[in-house]
Amino acid sequence: MTTNRMHQPVTLACVTALIVLAGCASTTASRIGTAATTPLSDLNVAKTDIPDVLEAARNNPYQAPASQNCVAVSLEIRALDEVLGADLDALASTGDPSLTRRASSMVQDHAVGALQRTAEGLIPFRGWVRKLSGAERHSRRVAASIAAGSVRRAFLKGVAAGQNCAWRDAVKDVATR
Repeated sequence: MTTNRMHQPVTLACVTALIVLAGCASTTASRIGTAATTPLSDLNVAKTDIPDVLEAARNNPYQAPASQNCVAVSLEIRALDEVLGADLDALASTGDPSLTRRASSMVQDHAVGALQRTAEGLIPFRGWVRKLSGAERHSRRVAASIAAGSVRRAFLKGVAAGQNCAWRDAVKDVATR
């Protein structure tokens, strides 16, 4: 048991060094900020905002689009893509990341994960605190909204396919106008 306590300062120093190195990338910096605010999220002080497009999807993911034309459907798909990120059918990247870039990404993931676990350990009885503060309920609502957004996007792609819409091209056409 005393051996673990002796290793804690070394572990903390290593994690800190990794975080500082990983902090160069903006997405990593954002992830570090999210990990560091975990105790505030557990107390339901800091909440993740749910975008309106995901709230609407959670309320009724299979609602017919207001306008049935290809451009309107494509724009709704694009709005969901912006919030959810790339879908499974997104075009693959042409460049294969180098070994150095992949290793750097792996180090960043491990550093952020270590910070996340450390931050989660700051609050004793974390599970109970999350339930009593309402953070667990909000977390489930966020997860349900993301799932409903993914279902809505798939539904809209089905609507577009049923109308023979080239929905990717329709979005490009609107963007170039």
